[in-house]
Amino acid sequence: MATTIPNPAPGSITFEHVWTALQETDRLMKEQKKRHEEELRDLKEQMKETDRQMKETDRKIGSLGNRFGEMVEYMVMPNLLEKFQELGFAFTKAYPHTIIKDSKLNIITEVDITLEDGDKIMIVEVKSKPSIDDIKEHIERMEKIRIHANSRNDKRKYFGTIAGMIFNDPEKQFAFKNGFYVVEPSGDTFQIHVPGAPFSVRVW
Repeated sequence: MATTIPNPAPGSITFEHVWTALQETDRLMKEQKKRHEEELRDLKEQMKETDRQMKETDRKIGSLGNRFGEMVEYMVMPNLLEKFQELGFAFTKAYPHTIIKDSKLNIITEVDITLEDGDKIMIVEVKSKPSIDDIKEHIERMEKIRIHANSRNDKRKYFGTIAGMIFNDPEKQFAFKNGFYVVEPSGDTFQIHVPGAPFSVRVW
């Protein structure tokens, strides 16, 4: 005698319902995975393009830095002699980009501009836009130069200057606080600012 399988009651879940739902879920998961893979490919392409743009920017900045260095050497440096003369210095020698290397004391530092006046030396650091860290680095540079000078029995007085094309006030005040002269553009030329009260020029 054959067994009769009763029809499911209206509204009940059948195997076909479950199978269809599983197939739909699988389809949605595959679509989502495909979208994620496409988004990942797009992200990788964007990262490659960003990396390319950053390298191009670095190249342009490097080129700009070279031109800025040339401007410092051929335009700023000669005028510094005259400008500092107005402040009582009589610098007669100016050197662009010198390197101080002392293997015995393990000291190495680079100087953008060096001005000499007998017993006075001015060490000038030039930045397009000086930061607090740049000024701290120049303090360390001055300390190294003083140690190196002492090792050579050099009794001359060393002064420090920070020159910038763009100088924000907090950085300028920090430079004054640490006894540096500040050089910044003024009209068609530039101006040298001297630390005022309560700050004063520092001698290394």
